[in-house]
Amino acid sequence: MGSPEFVQKHPTSGMIHPMRTRNFFFVATFFALLMLARLALNLYAQEAAAPHAHKAGSQKNLAAPNAKAPDFTLIDQDGKQFHSANLRGKIVVLDFIYTTCTDVCPPFTANFAALQRWLKPEQKSAVFLVSITTDPEIDSPKIFKAYAHRYGADFSNWAFLTGTEAQLKEVWKGFGIRVIRRARGLIQHDSVTTLIDRQGVRRVNYFGEKVLLADVERDILQLLGESTKLKR
Repeated sequence: MGSPEFVQKHPTSGMIHPMRTRNFFFVATFFALLMLARLALNLYAQEAAAPHAHKAGSQKNLAAPNAKAPDFTLIDQDGKQFHSANLRGKIVVLDFIYTTCTDVCPPFTANFAALQRWLKPEQKSAVFLVSITTDPEIDSPKIFKAYAHRYGADFSNWAFLTGTEAQLKEVWKGFGIRVIRRARGLIQHDSVTTLIDRQGVRRVNYFGEKVLLADVERDILQLLGESTKLKR
């Protein structure tokens, strides 16, 4: 028998050339990566546009200079009118929650309870905590009061506030809080805790559910120190 013949198939012979196969693979891979990148950018844009109540982590920033907290009148856990103007002269820590939340609101409220226990007796008269509902449909004063009792809240310097939808929309807007009702008892809202000084100026905003109590405590002590200097 003669030596075996080495055969090289030409691209026009009806068989796929190895080089063409590699080129097709590279082109297909490139377009697949391009589509994945576009999908990732779209998801990022949607997430950035939506309220970030359920984003992980926490951020802290200084509020704009002289950013006055809006004045409002709502209803507290005892069904009595609560006027924010009466808080002038106190340091206020304020957040937004709702009682049927099973995600970020329980840690928020637990943090406030821990913060209230951390305050010394002489500091409790100077610092006031405010929790405002994002779900007035469910959070009546009676419901809010029962919720507060579960966390051992002391109402002497912690108020749980509700009101009509119209009243609360003005408050949410004033603090820059976006609220989206997904279903009954299921609300998506921005996770923001605000520290307000004695003059009613927003000094620090904390974003996200993992607010570090150490940060809040340190900032409260700083504001208390500023108040002491002003008295001298």
